[in-house]
Amino acid sequence: MASRDRMLLAVMASGPGAHVAAWRHPAARGASNIRIAHQVAMARLAERGLLHLYFVADTPAARTADLGLYSRMPLYMNELEPITLLPALAMATEHIGLGGTASASFYEPYNLARQFASIDHISGGRAAWNIVTSANDFAARNFGLDALPPHAERYRRAEEFTSVVLKLWDSWEEDAFGRDASSGVYFDPAKQHPVDHRGDFFTVRGALNLERTPQGRPVIIQAGASGPGMEFAARVAEVVFGSNETPEESRAFRDGLRERMARLGRDPDGMRMLAGMPVVIGESEAEAEDKYATLQALIHPDVGRGRLGMDLEADLSGLPLDEPVPEELIPTSANFHRKFHDTIVRMIREERLTLRQMFLRYDRGRRTVRGTPKGIADTLEAWHAAGACDGFMMMFALMEEGLGAFVRDVVPELQRRGLFRTGPDGATLRDALGLARPAHPAVG
Repeated sequence: MASRDRMLLAVMASGPGAHVAAWRHPAARGASNIRIAHQVAMARLAERGLLHLYFVADTPAARTADLGLYSRMPLYMNELEPITLLPALAMATEHIGLGGTASASFYEPYNLARQFASIDHISGGRAAWNIVTSANDFAARNFGLDALPPHAERYRRAEEFTSVVLKLWDSWEEDAFGRDASSGVYFDPAKQHPVDHRGDFFTVRGALNLERTPQGRPVIIQAGASGPGMEFAARVAEVVFGSNETPEESRAFRDGLRERMARLGRDPDGMRMLAGMPVVIGESEAEAEDKYATLQALIHPDVGRGRLGMDLEADLSGLPLDEPVPEELIPTSANFHRKFHDTIVRMIREERLTLRQMFLRYDRGRRTVRGTPKGIADTLEAWHAAGACDGFMMMFALMEEGLGAFVRDVVPELQRRGLFRTGPDGATLRDALGLARPAHPAVG
């Protein structure tokens, strides 16, 4: 079981890299995001560095409008589907956790419960499901809707969805499948617990045709930063992704989640918060800054405008680059990513930045840390020591180069400081994260 004194580390799979212009960099490897050999190599590299989780983000949609913009910013435009990808990665790795995104707005609970239970069996207990409610209308139109339902309604659906999935994962007690050849009894009928659910969004009557998983249940991840998102996370999440810019903001976010959990009757120690940490690593600080500047210079102005407009939920396409964004363009509310929306509003109202200044600095709620391996380790140590998080979701501007440098140079530095593990912690992802195995409700 993992020690709570040591930090947890995850990595976001990002094809050529997490930077918006990574695909244009000479070091990028073409269509690496859809090449299984690349994904396997990155997962194995992360496992070699003893990282706890390899995480695959997703949205179930291609952009079908503003293609001039998205041809320069191919956001989720050529991606392998996570539930298909994760079993392939499971067969190529041994210890690292494997997490993937699936939207509660567009799946059916039975299918998703069965798929992630299967991944947990295939991986020997290393699966994690990242619950999202989705944040773009392109996805909505793929599933018979003109636009996403309102923010609050999506979270109500997600709560009911998750409740059904958890019940389905508990369809069978731990030892229900005795496979007693001598008596001819394959499973104990008394240890089946069918679901009979009738709610506002779903009607489900039945049980999974799959025994309880190696972890009891796959680990539940959630990343909502809005009020409803935090409330939802406090109810169900075991891992939460944070996107705060400073350790003070991150600690306040973490403390807020823990307070909500206690109020809802959950043990706050049953949740791990991973702070998003985009990094660029260099042999010297100057080299790291040069690497970052090179990537920033590759951001096309159309991409800068479009990225800000997407998260502000406003059309910025006709604005001059070197003037502030007019306040009258700010929407009265956000329906997609409220955290990102509020960050941009603050940059407009409080800092009075020009459009160009904004897009050159905007990191979707985070700030890219640039430095030497020792400097990166110092930053991670400072955040962790301040109680800002339990660990980090590492995001590398250039995936292969950044992850390689992190595993080669930063991980050993953290280990020398006694801040990171030196070997696997148990057999399952729950063991690695220090999360208790959930007892079956029928047996306590």
